[in-house]
Amino acid sequence: MTSVRSGPVVCFGEVMLRFATPAGRVIADAQSLDLTIGGAEANVGVALVAMGHQARFVSKVPANALGDKARAALAGAGVEVQHFVRGAGESGGRMGLYFLEVGGSLRPSAITYDRAGSAFATAKPEEFDFAAALDGASLFHISGITAALGPGGVELARAAIKAARAAGVPVSFDCNFREKLWGAWDSNPREILLELLADATIMFGNHRDMTLLLQKPFSGDGAERRREAVEAAFTTFPNLQVMASTARHPITQTHHRLSARVDLREDRHQTTEIEITDIVDRVGSGDAFAAGVLTGWLEGGDARKMAELGLAMNALKHSLHGDWLRLPRSEVDNFTGNSGDVRR
Repeated sequence: MTSVRSGPVVCFGEVMLRFATPAGRVIADAQSLDLTIGGAEANVGVALVAMGHQARFVSKVPANALGDKARAALAGAGVEVQHFVRGAGESGGRMGLYFLEVGGSLRPSAITYDRAGSAFATAKPEEFDFAAALDGASLFHISGITAALGPGGVELARAAIKAARAAGVPVSFDCNFREKLWGAWDSNPREILLELLADATIMFGNHRDMTLLLQKPFSGDGAERRREAVEAAFTTFPNLQVMASTARHPITQTHHRLSARVDLREDRHQTTEIEITDIVDRVGSGDAFAAGVLTGWLEGGDARKMAELGLAMNALKHSLHGDWLRLPRSEVDNFTGNSGDVRR
């Protein structure tokens, strides 16, 4: 589909190796782990390409076979990777890892991070040519995960957003609050996120994020009552034009209820709640939602289009193993929220 906003979406963040246990196994008992490539911003880039848009990824990986694998996987998904930086030798760092213990029934999934000292976490802003990466871009996408990696991650996020603003490229920011990462160092997530969000045009966050940022409670129940948090966000961040979020109600590990909401300053849309059953893998579904909203934004859509595309991509991601949503655009456009028969 033709975009009314031409140019690639530039995504900046850490690409990671994901190791997942087989279903029904905890890490302590697992004899094998499934290896795939993941990472929040990479997930968004891959999904955008699947929807027919350009994505350019900026990151740093070590100069070894693991770094080469991550870069090749993104390139194979159609993401532009010419702005990857490769670290060499002992000072070049390592790949960031995360281990997914797949849940089942009433036992939730759990993630263990192993990211300290990674090539990306130890990178310096001056290693990246942000100006070149942002040349011709329609949007810059980043998440709060980069800042959560530590003081160096905060500097990376600051430098990247500053470069986007200098280039006149709108900023998309996913709060993606990760308590384990922020809690691993002497951090002040409220102060840092308030600073970074000040330059955002698009924000992915909900009433819980606004409660953290403004230290003020907001109701999460009901479509219109959630507007209070949205109005607070628009007041706090004058540059903000779009706020998007989902509401998830888990029944069991494989049965959730899900709805989506997108608010503009003069428009809003709350989807109906759908049932998602027989969940295969929910990790990355939030990134698929972000890619759906951004797809609608790139195509000049209103709040309804952004919310419906986001919900469809979020829901469909639950049917796929791994972090990535790679489905034909037609499958997303034809999504109804009901399971269907075999297509022949």
